Amino acid sequence: MARLSSSLQSISRRSFLRGAGVALALPWMESIPTFGLETSKSLSKAVSIKAPVRFGCLFFSNGVEPEHWWGKKRQDGMEIGPGLAPMSPYTEDFTFIRGLYNQMAVDHDSAHLGRTPNLLSGAWVSKDQSEIRVGKTMDQVMAQAIGRETALPSLITGIEPTELRLEDGLSMLYGSNISWAEDTKPAMKEIYPARIFDLLVGGGDRDLDRSILDEVLEDAKSLKNQIAYADQQKLGDYLDSIRDIENRLEHASAKPKAEGWQPSLSEPDMERPADALPDDIPSHMKLMMDLVVLAFQMNKTRIATCMLNNDLSQMNFGFLEDVKGSLHLDLTHNGRDPELEAMYLKTNQFHTEQFAYLLGRMKDIDEGGESLLDNSMLMFCSNFFDGDKHQADHMPILLAGRGGGSLKPGQVLDYSEEDASNRRACSLYLSLMDRMGVEQSSFGDTTRRLKGFG
Repeated sequence: MARLSSSLQSISRRSFLRGAGVALALPWMESIPTFGLETSKSLSKAVSIKAPVRFGCLFFSNGVEPEHWWGKKRQDGMEIGPGLAPMSPYTEDFTFIRGLYNQMAVDHDSAHLGRTPNLLSGAWVSKDQSEIRVGKTMDQVMAQAIGRETALPSLITGIEPTELRLEDGLSMLYGSNISWAEDTKPAMKEIYPARIFDLLVGGGDRDLDRSILDEVLEDAKSLKNQIAYADQQKLGDYLDSIRDIENRLEHASAKPKAEGWQPSLSEPDMERPADALPDDIPSHMKLMMDLVVLAFQMNKTRIATCMLNNDLSQMNFGFLEDVKGSLHLDLTHNGRDPELEAMYLKTNQFHTEQFAYLLGRMKDIDEGGESLLDNSMLMFCSNFFDGDKHQADHMPILLAGRGGGSLKPGQVLDYSEEDASNRRACSLYLSLMDRMGVEQSSFGDTTRRLKGFG
């Protein structure tokens, strides 16, 4: 067996030590670099000088006001509807995608919970109350393939807490999570900005081994004695997911910087948020966007999702001007009441503002001649098109960024008149995974990449 050159031995040794104590350390060690690769070409692959591509998904629930959600390509650029007004400064930075959907969501008879957890997987959602089952989502497929290269395989965030109640006879775990690490287990989201900061930076004033579980364990023990056996299993899965957050937190504080290319930020450029949840929704959402930017800029993770609302959201939008304190669910399911539709539009615009803010932050961060946004693919989407009709045969999707040069934003891609086989959201996901270096022969309900995408 050929000996490694001293430089490659050094890289291999450091890679192994960074993975110490992590279950995937050995496969990682074996994959970069393998024995016998001594050429400069092999070394350039092992130590990249180009910024990595990041993927992010920003989700808002309950769809859009259709009359105001559109994009049209003009000679002088893109024209967008009122629902997308906050994106006006960024029409050359994103692509408007129309007509993609998940067939399993269309076929499901649960108008909400059959169309949210499978957003990023295209999988069938179990209707058996005793079995939580959906499909592993594309972000988690990527996280398991490339997540070992960063401190956190992925960053899963949200604004509203995970719910355990039943709705339509199904668990609200389905409505509270769009990211699923396994068919039967969500990649549990974190809603506390301070905990996310600690995940990224490590430390803080908290006892990291006990930071989360102590807060819920007493109630969980009490609840366990009051619920059926099947629900006890669900509760156990929930607590296991929280323990996974704890493990990721510990891992984050021990991980050193990457070889070769170096992130533009080595220390956080924001103060640690307060331990408590922010007092108001706009501040909470803005903090989450800042933390996603921080995670990407520091190269702590390359994959992130954020749920701005749960499905069947109870979020109150009374903080918006001319919105009279109605719950989000009531505004979106409005029976075409003109006053409620006008307020629904304002919630769409507010959600879009969060995406625009994220793009603006990332566009201003230089990574050696390219922006952080240039080196990213950011998807903004919902589980419905027309929320009032629970329209699942068309998902609202914006895709921003250049994917490290593999995407050409500023387009309008309309698949609504295509054959059904060319309208799979999972075809888009296959195309995005390719650009993250995670090639799959099939995913969800398709084996095809998205036609005309790039």
